[in-house]
Amino acid sequence: MSATAPATTTVPAPVLIVGSGPTGLTLACDLARRSVGVRIIERSPGFPRSSRAKGPNPRSLEVLEDLGVADRVLAAGSGPLPMRKYRDGLPVADADPSASSHPTPDTPYAQGRLIAQWQLEEILRDRLAEYGVHVELGSEAVGLSQGPESVTVALADGRSVRARYVVGCDGGHSPVRKMLGVPFEGRTTEEQAMVCGDVEVDGLDRGIWHQWFDEDGAVMLCPIPGTRTGWWFQAGPERDAAGALVPPSLESFRRLFAKHTRLPEARLSQATLLSTYRVNERMADRYRVGRVLLAGDAAHVHSVAGGLGMNTGIQDAYNLGWKLARVVEGRSDARLLDTYEEERLPVASWTLDITAERLRTTLEAIRQPGGGLDSALSRDTAGLGLGYPWSSLSAPGSTPRLRAGDRAPDAPCRDTTTGAPTRLFEAFAGPHFTLLGFGPDTSETLRATESAYGDTVRAYGVDAGTPRDLTDDAGHARTAYGVAPATALLVLVRPDNHVALITPATKSGTIGAYLDRLGGRA
Repeated sequence: MSATAPATTTVPAPVLIVGSGPTGLTLACDLARRSVGVRIIERSPGFPRSSRAKGPNPRSLEVLEDLGVADRVLAAGSGPLPMRKYRDGLPVADADPSASSHPTPDTPYAQGRLIAQWQLEEILRDRLAEYGVHVELGSEAVGLSQGPESVTVALADGRSVRARYVVGCDGGHSPVRKMLGVPFEGRTTEEQAMVCGDVEVDGLDRGIWHQWFDEDGAVMLCPIPGTRTGWWFQAGPERDAAGALVPPSLESFRRLFAKHTRLPEARLSQATLLSTYRVNERMADRYRVGRVLLAGDAAHVHSVAGGLGMNTGIQDAYNLGWKLARVVEGRSDARLLDTYEEERLPVASWTLDITAERLRTTLEAIRQPGGGLDSALSRDTAGLGLGYPWSSLSAPGSTPRLRAGDRAPDAPCRDTTTGAPTRLFEAFAGPHFTLLGFGPDTSETLRATESAYGDTVRAYGVDAGTPRDLTDDAGHARTAYGVAPATALLVLVRPDNHVALITPATKSGTIGAYLDRLGGRA
């Protein structure tokens, strides 16, 4: 059940999130687990049932693990499927772009997960409800005014909501962005259009992502996990005699299906969630205006090639959550919020470039028999290589394998006290910074740091002889972090599991200096 939003109160909520898609829900879960008061509103009277996004990539699965829902996502979804490409109705090639991808000690999720967007949203809403927070339906934001201490959001039904900070996670047509007057520069390619929907199809192998590419159009059908006969349908649209796009409908989908598959059109039924997609490549020129921030599609839209849309939004939220929590709690100055734009806006720019390049590659590939959507995938689209080495939050320092700003790798270890197997990701899980100390010469710094910054940092020794010690029996942790044997090294990991700094044990003072600067202390 959704909660009904109360009328305006004199005490503002700490954070108001506008939009309850994957970006908004990820941010709400991240704030709620930090005990930050959060409200999340949705203009629709019921929960939107969208299936366009096909699931989290490996980096987003790491985010979802930290939020405590990865197991639910893995159970509800399926692994990537092999792709079968057809020409003139006949199969001409199979491809399995994930066949060579396997988990490694530092990368537990080598593949993404296929799951309908509405299923992922249900999982995140259930997680949010465990913190006592519910999406407030039928709450459309139509006005926005900022004061020195709060933001007031006017709703279409005459109510208003006050909050200390507002985050617009309300999609590519974002009313919040428009009310802020933030430009959304870029281009829309009208001729590159696609019709989409969820359909029921009988008689197709559900272990295959089927792709029919002909010279005069295409149809793609991917089975929706958790359904018996449900499929994601994508196709080049029909055009009328004047060359205009024919709106998506069951009848149009059936004609396209029969034309390209050479199968009876009656096999396709119950077309729902119909939409026409055009390639948009646009980006907001700033992510923060005073006490209002933008995330997800509200800040950037791009080609679907590579499947980075929803994933980039989830990772926006993961970057913003810990920073917003620290500011709301008074642990950091509001200037920390500027690092959200500093770090994520270049990632959005990169995403526009890589998805445009993947789209060009795919359009070129499908001109030839055997080409297909596997051309849209690359190592870049897994999201594991993205970091923030340019950021003001990335202190100087590196190893042969790692720089400050990089994603912090996982590694299997053993709890030295109990002997139980564990992982670095289990040490990172939660809202804290994590200080790793490699070698016994780091033990004193680990104890002193946790004593001084225990409300912010959790310290772990790796073969360091500390109370909270991890044994790196196979050397996977040292290998992942590029730490040579017998070398004493300190690595501070941010709450979003990116490396904040790397320093030799002999320069341990840099840890306290970094945390003091983060807290606004000299």
